[in-house]
Amino acid sequence: MSNEIPVIEVIELSKVFDDFWGRPRVSALSGISLRIEEGQVYGLLGPNGSGKTTTIKILLGLLYPTRGTVQVFGRSPRDVRTKARIGYLPEESYLYPFLNAEETLDFYGRLFKLSRHQRKERADSLLDLVGLNIERRRPIREYSKGMVRRIGIAQALINDPDLIILDEPTSGLDPIGSREVKDLILRLKQRGKTILLCSHLLGDVEDVCDQIAILYGGKVRKSGTVPELLTRRNVTQISAERLNDGTTEKVLNLIRDEEGNKPITVDHPTMKLESFFLEVVYQAQQEETATSGARMGGHKESFLTEGTLAPELSARDVLANLLTRPEDPEEEAEESAPQEPEVNRALLGDLSAPEKETPEESDKEKEPKPDQSVLDRLVRSDDDK
Repeated sequence: MSNEIPVIEVIELSKVFDDFWGRPRVSALSGISLRIEEGQVYGLLGPNGSGKTTTIKILLGLLYPTRGTVQVFGRSPRDVRTKARIGYLPEESYLYPFLNAEETLDFYGRLFKLSRHQRKERADSLLDLVGLNIERRRPIREYSKGMVRRIGIAQALINDPDLIILDEPTSGLDPIGSREVKDLILRLKQRGKTILLCSHLLGDVEDVCDQIAILYGGKVRKSGTVPELLTRRNVTQISAERLNDGTTEKVLNLIRDEEGNKPITVDHPTMKLESFFLEVVYQAQQEETATSGARMGGHKESFLTEGTLAPELSARDVLANLLTRPEDPEEEAEESAPQEPEVNRALLGDLSAPEKETPEESDKEKEPKPDQSVLDRLVRSDDDK
């Protein structure tokens, strides 16, 4: 592939989702432009709902753009030849739970029409790469989330793709697994692979990405290389080995005279990617940029504070009230005890008194009871007959 043709080229891409009646409902992308060269690790960042997933689906040919131009390897993303050169790890791995790791990779290898020998060789190599060689015959349904993520990464590489799209690759992984994934990305870059990375773990993006683009409200707010975006040009930083307290108070031209040939560098300090990301999003919200995604929290809803302490009470006041005991607990209890309602004693007596016998019931008790022995003799005589 010629170096003049970028792996991914997106020009003024827009995507509007319509409702059932064909009316515009949500504008997911609003004229974004991206250019990703061969061998780059490109980070696509943004808060939830900023348009990252929509962009990926369009690059994979799963969605049609409303406006704009999209090319992958100089062709349409819906071209079969284009799809054959892409490896994709979705945010949620949807794998067959009844298959084991070995069978899963064999299944995806068949989709790319790999030979039996190629499938076996690549499955062995990938399972060892992601640390699942021992668990290769264990069903996927018995895997933890981190293990499922590892086999998901393996299936994204089964076709030895030239473009690898990773959506939250370190989600669910422990720190060791996260480090291994970042090392894997760097090794793939050394092999000339192009990687598009989406992640909310900004430290991971800062470690491996060459360029980044921050989306908000379906637009690219900032893009460029990591050093040029994070470098603070308005601040000068001087780094040197540990200096004496008196030396540090002197100006730069006196440091060499006092400390000799100690190495000293003059450079511009950089800020953390996380801080830069939050600053870009906060600025977009301050400008009231429209977005269909999530926004920064911070506002208290009424149902969280309703029925609680008055706002003028501080936390210290609350604690003091809880720890202070009344001087006379009995008096406090008497004052706080609820007042008993007045009771009509006459009515209560009538209700609790035993019920009086009616004339009919008293007459029934006075009637003579039949002689049981006579009845028995009559019954026996009937039986004898």
